[in-house]
Amino acid sequence: MNLFINLLQEVNIEEKIKTAPNNAYEIGVFIGSMLPFTALVAMAYLIYYFISVR
Repeated sequence: MNLFINLLQEVNIEEKIKTAPNNAYEIGVFIGSMLPFTALVAMAYLIYYFISVR
């Protein structure tokens, strides 16, 4: 399980941006790298909200 998580986290963003075909690709890489973090924050907030309402 730990190996699987490490494989998912080893993304070289600098390498992707260097080999990007245009600037729109850079924006996509940035959004793609921030999306998991924002999803986790949203899930944590929803859990907190639903627990505190009860």
